[in-house]
Amino acid sequence: MLDEIEGVINGHRDGHGYVVRDDGEGDIYLPPNEMRAVLHKDRVKARIVRHDRKGRAEGRVVEIVERPPQPIIGRLLHESGVWLVAPEDKRYGQDVLIPKGATALAKAGQVVVVELTEPPSLYGQPVGRVKEVLGEIDDPGMEIEIAVRKYGVPHEFSDACIALARTLPDKVRPQDKKHRVDLTDVPLVTIDGEDARDFDDAVYCEPAKVGRGKGWRLLVAIADVSNYVETGSAIDIDAYERATSVYFPRRVIPMLPEKLSNGLCSLNPEVERLCMVCDMLINSGGEIYAYQFYPAVMWSHARFTYTEVAAILANTRGPEAIRRKDRVADLENLSDVYRALLKARQARGAVDFETTETQIICDDSGRIEQIVPRTRNEAHRLIEESMLAANVCSADYIQESKHPGLYRVHEGPTPEKVELLRNYLKAIGVGVTVSEDPAPGEFQRVAEATKERPDALQIHSMLLRSMSQAIYTPINSGHFGLAYDAYTHFTSPIRRYPDLLVHRVIKAILSNERYQLPVLPTPGEAHEKLARRLAARVRAPTNKLKKPVQPPSREVQAWEAAGLHCSANERRADEASRDVEAWLKCKYMREHLGEEYGGVVTSATTFGIFVTLDAMYVEGLVHITELGGEYFKFDEARQELRGERTGIRYAIGTRVRVQVSRVDLDGRKIDFRLVREGEELVNRAMKDKGVPAAAGNGVPAKASVKRAARKTAPATGERARSPIQALKSAVKKAATTKSKSGRKSRR
Repeated sequence: MLDEIEGVINGHRDGHGYVVRDDGEGDIYLPPNEMRAVLHKDRVKARIVRHDRKGRAEGRVVEIVERPPQPIIGRLLHESGVWLVAPEDKRYGQDVLIPKGATALAKAGQVVVVELTEPPSLYGQPVGRVKEVLGEIDDPGMEIEIAVRKYGVPHEFSDACIALARTLPDKVRPQDKKHRVDLTDVPLVTIDGEDARDFDDAVYCEPAKVGRGKGWRLLVAIADVSNYVETGSAIDIDAYERATSVYFPRRVIPMLPEKLSNGLCSLNPEVERLCMVCDMLINSGGEIYAYQFYPAVMWSHARFTYTEVAAILANTRGPEAIRRKDRVADLENLSDVYRALLKARQARGAVDFETTETQIICDDSGRIEQIVPRTRNEAHRLIEESMLAANVCSADYIQESKHPGLYRVHEGPTPEKVELLRNYLKAIGVGVTVSEDPAPGEFQRVAEATKERPDALQIHSMLLRSMSQAIYTPINSGHFGLAYDAYTHFTSPIRRYPDLLVHRVIKAILSNERYQLPVLPTPGEAHEKLARRLAARVRAPTNKLKKPVQPPSREVQAWEAAGLHCSANERRADEASRDVEAWLKCKYMREHLGEEYGGVVTSATTFGIFVTLDAMYVEGLVHITELGGEYFKFDEARQELRGERTGIRYAIGTRVRVQVSRVDLDGRKIDFRLVREGEELVNRAMKDKGVPAAAGNGVPAKASVKRAARKTAPATGERARSPIQALKSAVKKAATTKSKSGRKSRR
């Protein structure tokens, strides 16, 4: 009897699907006919029935184990007298039939939330009823309303949570200050973006004697959320369910009620606030010589923006510095300790790539006005290094105390990813590479060696892709990217639940107590995944092990479950944010159909190339059928497509010019059409074929292209060809002529 494998269905917009196995092995492919009776996210048992030529498994569903309650969001349509909803998430694959009396007050064309009343079957579509009407597809903010439901992001606080938040005080009371260090006279300041509404952290730095040398005393004060959010309370339950705040353009879904996130727990200027402090001594080499944690009460002496601090540090006698003259010396001290911390970062070989992040600027109606790159200045880096230092001290404190807690773990790249990266670096002619078991410093050396190359951003992108994703777990195995032996998150408890847990653990250690995770009444999916993973680990030990792995203690299992939950919801928040950004970009590009832009190839695949536009930072696909009438082969080592006839190559970093040809709003996809290859491609292709470069003999490249087109112009009545098509014909003809004149031709 064939083994039955349990897993979760992951549908595909093209009709097929996969079973994502609980045991972590490769996904099982399900053809479209197997997807007719199941839905995306269903838990099933499947059997493998065959393997394809590449060894990939294809299966058959034998049992639906669980069908989770999953609302489906889509457009209500009325076709031939039948009401149905076309799911917005195309992974569901089937329209949902809506009986005549189950449309509620919805009108045709509106976006609705559907609750299934009958599941799909081999011979019938799923049936449902309209549960909620969201509105018209073009309503401002509709993309966010869709995303929060599509990804199951909790967006409404429970009545119990709201009621409890109302009972909290509006300001710090005298009794709240007991057993706390009074730091109100210390000029702590906050430094954040212009649009920030909640302030997690405040900083202060002064010169100090460290050991026998000079150094600094750095204070990082973090909002003491744990003082107001008690373990197991209604607010705590809602916060744990969300696990993180979710950031969209023009809207934030906070982890905590506004009274806390923007009020009591926000380190607003010139008001008393409760905080947890990481008080550090840092030597001239940027090493943390000593640290201590304590609860305190503080008074923010100023609210700075990154732009303002960068301007002050760039010119300490400028207008910005004059307005803030009392704080200039403190900011200079922060800059000095930052440079020391940066020196230590470089010494330990931490990865520090420069990548381009974008910001979407919308008008009041939610329409994109422009997409601009986020620029990181010295103030951003100053705060980042200060927060890293506090997080490292937090991890060290928990580890030295032998108390369980959540670490932020980033494991090194897998052997497969390392091999792919090594081949890529070799293929594109990079003089340095990484070893088979690389250290973080090796990645940084590659980044430094290639930073002046025109394709530096693409090389750095490949370096990032080769790395694993960071997770929360009680089992510390270090942070590869930052080159830390132990690292955690302590600095953002307003917006991240793991940080709140770290605060509680540190407080427990300070009080010589042991913090116990609460049993929270939230969906147990993370716990179930953990149990299945542990069961698989115990059942099937590897041959390398002399004895079976013993399952961890119940306490560690509880912390693992919390880590899985927080990691999964972090991914959920990222996916929802990316989905909204993709929708907005698609809507924006619909207004630019037919327009031409310059861009750069950011990735190559077997089915085409992805191009990011220079002016708009929008990515789209040039399908392989749009690259010309020849056969293109994908070179995995070089990460490029190469034409077998002309030799034209499309690799990461190649500059091209494209036209916006199609926008699929539902699929969040933008298609480009290649207008013409860059002169570099033409010259390279001609050189490979032994033809003189188009720009040779004193003739400009563009003129050469036109001349080649004229020489191969079609006769009257023939189909007109573009200049580049004509040039390709000229290249082919020249190559053929050479082979006839003495060279051996390839057949």
